Amino acid sequence: MRGQAPVAVAGPATRSRTFGAVLLMLCQSFQSLVFGGVGLFLPLIRKDVGLSFGEAGALSAASSAVYALMQLPSGYLSDRIGPKRLFAVGLAGTNVLAIVFASLHGFVPLLLSQTVSGFFRSLVFAPGLLLMTALFPPERRATALGLYVAGGFSSNIFLNLLGPVLVHPLGWRWLFVIFSGGGLTMLALYWRLGSAGPGPKEPVPIRQALTLFRYRVMWVIGAIQYVRLAVVFGITFWLPSYLVDERHRSLALAGVAAAIASAMTAPSNFLGGYVSDRLRSPLIVIGGSLAMIAVTTALLAAVHQIVLVIVIVALNALFIQLYFGPLFSIPIEMLGQRSAGLASGFGNFFANVGGFTFVYTLGKVKDVTGSFATGFYSLSGLALLGLACAIALSRMKPLDDF
Repeated sequence: MRGQAPVAVAGPATRSRTFGAVLLMLCQSFQSLVFGGVGLFLPLIRKDVGLSFGEAGALSAASSAVYALMQLPSGYLSDRIGPKRLFAVGLAGTNVLAIVFASLHGFVPLLLSQTVSGFFRSLVFAPGLLLMTALFPPERRATALGLYVAGGFSSNIFLNLLGPVLVHPLGWRWLFVIFSGGGLTMLALYWRLGSAGPGPKEPVPIRQALTLFRYRVMWVIGAIQYVRLAVVFGITFWLPSYLVDERHRSLALAGVAAAIASAMTAPSNFLGGYVSDRLRSPLIVIGGSLAMIAVTTALLAAVHQIVLVIVIVALNALFIQLYFGPLFSIPIEMLGQRSAGLASGFGNFFANVGGFTFVYTLGKVKDVTGSFATGFYSLSGLALLGLACAIALSRMKPLDDF
């Protein structure tokens, strides 16, 4: 009919991109089931093994410490040998170690298992980001970055809703085996059917890569990343224990609260990247998110009525990952696509230092004070520090001489 606009039909390239993105998200989802299961089932794990809150926090801290130290090497190797092989090794090791974790008894064996797991988990993040961004055009980089992480948080909805139901007949140990089996199956599918991703590139020399620590702008980005995972891990890891052990609620209710948080977080990753790409101003998304995180985290410690607590958890979750894509897009834009893996690894190194220090600190503070309130107020103050860093970053120039 004359004057009628043609109907857009998805071409092979679009279908291939969608299929590749879904496979990546599913691989990330099963890995998140393993990682998130430690936090959700922590009250049961503590009682089963006989752990203090400090020892329970050390399990996550040990994994995150190794994960953090490996971020720069992982990013460098992603650029040098290509991301797909590194991604596959990381996923295989992470899922196998989860099966080992489920078979252990005692604090020391569990700690060692989590430590080695942190090494393999570190080989997943930067390569996964490169594989996902390779499926999208450069102007949609922040959207792609947010979409990759959204897969992991989507699986947490399933985990937190059905995990408390399934754990009673199956036990937490068998659930870890089931999650890991699913992860290994998805890895096999991705290895056979997923795109090869970007090929190996000649990365910047190691000595030049280390000069990133000389630049003030990179330290400011690192500080914001430190805040990011300190808040994410501090709240996500301890939320079930906070509701069960301090508010005396059931594990099922804690699972519902965590599922609501995941339901808010999964689309917020995509939304934050989309808004950042449309506005061409990632710092607006970053600053606004940090301001709201500071408010909602403080309220989490101050409010006692359980319905209000769940509402605050949902609001906090909406902003806690909203700025993920924008934050990771900034250093890639500063350093260029040649060093995309290195740039991602640099930021995630600082992020995971924040993650493991605050997961452990909140556990120790709970042991000493008998409450999570002091820890939550500390996280709120940390978010305000991140907001100040975002304001400072808006006044800095890109790296022209790297």
